Amino acid sequence: MKISVYAISKNESKFVKSWVKSVEEADEIVVLDTGSSDDTVKKLREAGVKVYEEKIDPWRFDVARNRSLELVSEDTDVCVCVDLDERFEKGWREKLEKAYEKDVKQYKYRYTWSFNADGSEGVVFWQEKIHSRKGFCWEHPVHEVPKYIGKEPYKSKFAEGIQLNHYPDHTKSRSNYLPLLELSVKECPDDDRNMHYLGREYMFHKMYDDSIRTLKKHLQMPQAVWRDERCASMRYIAKCLIQKNMTDGAEGWLLRAIAEAPHLREPYVDLALLYYNKKNWHGVIFMCEKALEIKDRSLSYINEPSSWGSLPYDILSLAYYYTGNCEKALEYVDKAIELSDEQRLKDNKTFFIKKLKTA
Repeated sequence: MKISVYAISKNESKFVKSWVKSVEEADEIVVLDTGSSDDTVKKLREAGVKVYEEKIDPWRFDVARNRSLELVSEDTDVCVCVDLDERFEKGWREKLEKAYEKDVKQYKYRYTWSFNADGSEGVVFWQEKIHSRKGFCWEHPVHEVPKYIGKEPYKSKFAEGIQLNHYPDHTKSRSNYLPLLELSVKECPDDDRNMHYLGREYMFHKMYDDSIRTLKKHLQMPQAVWRDERCASMRYIAKCLIQKNMTDGAEGWLLRAIAEAPHLREPYVDLALLYYNKKNWHGVIFMCEKALEIKDRSLSYINEPSSWGSLPYDILSLAYYYTGNCEKALEYVDKAIELSDEQRLKDNKTFFIKKLKTA
């Protein structure tokens, strides 16, 4: 079984050493450098990586990915696409070999996309950038995905135990994401995933009216049937409305989001925050308790660390305090402290204890 890791790079010098160490279990490591002005290429070659240099103009992630895939040896059995700001945990090859089946075309594995300030996991979902050498083509100018175009029956499998972690360079600009997403939607207007991403990107850019318009369009698409993503579009519409001081409209969208995907914590927590800012303490209590009844975190990319950290316990404790229940307030601030060492939470606990003693 031959395993090849392939990647694209541009000015990744600081990542090279740890990245190569992370993927060295592969039989082949191939990188397409798309125009580094630092010593990325030099360091990669010194580490034994096969490096090719080529500028992609106009820039598209799918074109770069496809070109890098073309450089992988023809006799490779399994291709593993890993960016230079990502790290496999040791032993990934053994786990991939254990999962390997000759007729499997694509493998899914656990991916930690972000980490919280305290080092705990943030956004976690299943990734699927491990695939067979033949029959795959990357598509979309940005938020690109490997698409199976082979003639043999498609079969995928979870590769249990493989863990990939993402440590992004936050100094790098993502300014080209918006025009690339606009291009992606123009090229594939019926692709609901890209429509959702474009609406979210407008929100990131504080283009709230454009975001609302695009996300509503996503929800109207007959292809947009995945409840988790529909729920996210509704939540993002609500976030935009909040920024426009239209909180009543935001409440309506969050209620719709809950109805769309009642199995997700995120819409309950979003609505609890809205009620918190309105000082609707009983609303906070109801929504937080409903959120905390949900114990299983989604394995899709649509989950937010705040909903699974101290936040729901934190605002629930405050809501109980403001409704006169210091015992419950103390109970939930203790649970918040288990998940965060924030001094404010500890100060709240001290305050609640004093209130109970003087009651």
